[in-house]
Amino acid sequence: MKRPLGITVHRQIMDSQSLHNEATGELSGLLTELIVAAKTISAEVNMAGLADALGVSGKTNIQGEEVQKLDEFSNNTIKRRMAQSGYICVMTSEEEDGIIPVQEGCEGKYTLAFDPLDGSSNIDVNVSIGTIFSIHRRISSSGQGDIDDLLQPGNELVAAGYMIYGSSTMLVYSTGEGVHGFTLDPSVGEFFLSHESIRVPEESKYFSVNEGNYNYWKPEMRSYVDYLKTIDEASGRPYSARYIGSLVADFHRNLIVGGIFLYPCDSKNPEKPYGKLRLLYEASPMAFLAEQAGGLALTDDGTRILDIKPTTLHERVPLVIGSRKEVERAEQFLNG
Repeated sequence: MKRPLGITVHRQIMDSQSLHNEATGELSGLLTELIVAAKTISAEVNMAGLADALGVSGKTNIQGEEVQKLDEFSNNTIKRRMAQSGYICVMTSEEEDGIIPVQEGCEGKYTLAFDPLDGSSNIDVNVSIGTIFSIHRRISSSGQGDIDDLLQPGNELVAAGYMIYGSSTMLVYSTGEGVHGFTLDPSVGEFFLSHESIRVPEESKYFSVNEGNYNYWKPEMRSYVDYLKTIDEASGRPYSARYIGSLVADFHRNLIVGGIFLYPCDSKNPEKPYGKLRLLYEASPMAFLAEQAGGLALTDDGTRILDIKPTTLHERVPLVIGSRKEVERAEQFLNG
């Protein structure tokens, strides 16, 4: 059923809750708190050039990457808001080594894993960046959550999504009933439905990959990208390359207009043989959204992303994601 124009994200969340008799409102409350955090981050991002929020903070995160000032701000904003929300029992973040406990007495039913500011290397050049989140139902019985509550496969997700801070601020999320996009109206401080029931086109002529790593890829991956760039008018090749260098931005573009995003294994850095993307709070939530929108998400050996159970909080995984037929075509190349 077509929703009326002007519906807010809060109305949509409540409508979704009403469809489930077992719903208690905790998931709705959790999403609402995340939305408030997103508004705070969006405001800071939009003022970054004027508020001395650009540049590095002087710190290095668990990934060995320089922490940008906005990384730190975003991470702290989400941590502080969610730790006392009463909806989650434990958190983890790209910027933190281990688990992040919540305030005593504020333990809830869910867990939260998040990348506070994906694409932060693009902050200083005003390219779209974003926040990615994934939510599981806790498996421990009560009290403070532990690492086992967080280390669950994507097929157990109850919600996932991202906020993208670009020409406008958008929230894109799913609770397992399709994918919806909401755009922030800064004049009233509210997200309004702008992209209802998003479906990624089954086929497309766009691909997103960092070709600078071409010589470090496996031969099968090089052959596939060569295929995409080969002239064949009958099949619509060559494809057009669209690579931004921010997972949120690259994924969002392909979600709306179709395409395939690749971050395969490479031999460039022996410490990162499976690429740079983290399973728990990058690949898994994006795979959840892709499948909910009719797309597909695999590793570069054909394994379904949502079937992988993390063994560590910051486990890395290769990612092939996007339009279903494009991912299936890539899989044929990558599996010989």
